[in-house]
Amino acid sequence: MNNNIVAIVGRPNVGKSTLFNRLIQRREAIVDSVSGVTRDRNYGKSEWNGKEFSVIDTGGYIRGSDDVFEGEIRKQVELAIDEADVIIFVVDVEEGITPMDETVAKLLRKVTKPVLLAVNKVDNAMREKDAVEFYNLGLGEYYTFASISGSGTGDLLDALIEAFPVKPEPVTPEVVLPRFAVVGRPNAGKSSFINALIGQDRFMVTDIAGTTRDAIDTKFDRFGFEFNLVDTAGIRRKAKVKEDLEFYSVMRSVRAIEHADICILVIDATRGFEGQDQSIFWLAEKNRKGVVILVNKWDLVEKDTMSTRDYEEKIKKELMPFTDVPILFVSALTKQRLLKALEATVQVFENRKQRIPTSKFNEYMLKVIEAYPPPATKGKYVKIKYCMQLPTEVPQFVFFANMPQYVKEPYKRYLENKIRENWDFSGVPIDIYIREK
Repeated sequence: MNNNIVAIVGRPNVGKSTLFNRLIQRREAIVDSVSGVTRDRNYGKSEWNGKEFSVIDTGGYIRGSDDVFEGEIRKQVELAIDEADVIIFVVDVEEGITPMDETVAKLLRKVTKPVLLAVNKVDNAMREKDAVEFYNLGLGEYYTFASISGSGTGDLLDALIEAFPVKPEPVTPEVVLPRFAVVGRPNAGKSSFINALIGQDRFMVTDIAGTTRDAIDTKFDRFGFEFNLVDTAGIRRKAKVKEDLEFYSVMRSVRAIEHADICILVIDATRGFEGQDQSIFWLAEKNRKGVVILVNKWDLVEKDTMSTRDYEEKIKKELMPFTDVPILFVSALTKQRLLKALEATVQVFENRKQRIPTSKFNEYMLKVIEAYPPPATKGKYVKIKYCMQLPTEVPQFVFFANMPQYVKEPYKRYLENKIRENWDFSGVPIDIYIREK
């Protein structure tokens, strides 16, 4: 699980987002991407030459007029420097070196992490010559590319893979405890929740350095539960970094989510289920992690204006189609329902690792399929004769059919719903595959 994080930085309108989209959408490179509700894509998983990595686009985070651009960019670059393993600094050959490019370069010259200088919009030999001026930024070798056509991105990606730090393989302890990551936007009450769980008596056995350089696992052993708690709230705060809260929460969540089994998403009841909460939720879902949603600060909500049922319905509407997720209403301050939250999280962990015997699975699912077979397409009838759960870390099911290409998404959702009706996979994403028998 030694995933690397790549941050794309640079001033506005140099083609950061176009490069980002190209990295995650190339047929040979794409794994998946997350579309934030309040942002155009900001996080994606990508692969090149068998190496998987996460990409973060700092574009689209800059707000305000020209005079505040510089401060905002500085903030984004500092955060990217802080969190990423490799930084791609994008500049524009058409405009040449601008004062803002020089500001970013000045910051990047001080870092010890690999920085790849990527000169965009180089689509002919003339522009190749113009790119030479970027040596003046003092960042050494540069890579020319054209994000629109994609020319040159292969060389850039080869250099990127080369630049990844060699990470030591994590030493696996004899007993591997489940890892629960507490994630959510800043000020939702993550720290209060963790402090309330650990309690005044500090029932901590040990602090284990996490598999990433910045996550610390707190071993939790209380009320009959034992697991590692990954805290994203207090991870290595840097006094120098004036945080852009939303960017910060995504950056920190990426690492925590990738290295967890279950994500406890803490949201602020007084603010509702906002765009940033949704981004973090879909991050966890795309990474196929179990999810529990805790609506914190429930003691502060006027109960006559919003009941738990109304609130839950509202959240589930935003989560469509993945609505089989435990939602609990808690208060870290009054410690209300914290034990229930722990029970629900442990249950989701159990759900995620459950294995259904093939005979039982076939017995139930083939009856379901017989009662409502896949719709015929162009007069062709799809027959599913056998199915099974795959021996994978997350629940994945394969159905063998004579013509798998005619089984569409709505029918896959029907199969998933039937599995969820009969077995408890609450809080756990499920993958359905249709293969030729």
